[in-house]
Amino acid sequence: MKTHCIRLIEGEDIKARIISYCKTNNILVAVVVSSVGCVKKAVIRDTGGKQHHTIEENMEIISINGTASIYRVHLHISFSKIDLSVIGGHMMEGCIVNTTCELVLLELDNTVFNSIYDPTTGYDEIDII
Repeated sequence: MKTHCIRLIEGEDIKARIISYCKTNNILVAVVVSSVGCVKKAVIRDTGGKQHHTIEENMEIISINGTASIYRVHLHISFSKIDLSVIGGHMMEGCIVNTTCELVLLELDNTVFNSIYDPTTGYDEIDII
């Protein structure tokens, strides 16, 4: 296993940066093991799988978890709002860092996270090799 520590700065898109980082570093399988920071804009998909919600306000990142590789990235994110309420969902591109975001990815050995279409769900789903 190999650990990757990444710091994002204001204006960076979190999901786009993780995708780019995996491609640049040829990561075949990784999981997010730690995440802290804040955003000024978030785009998340709700549990229905069709609606994207854009929230434009400063929020603390409570957690990012999921899987990432050069083939696919599947992440969920939760935020704390100023009133301390918590929201979250499926992370879409468009989650923009406010001041900083610190990520730790753990790259796993002897596995590949590929992607395969699943007609049951209607999505490209993880294919673990």
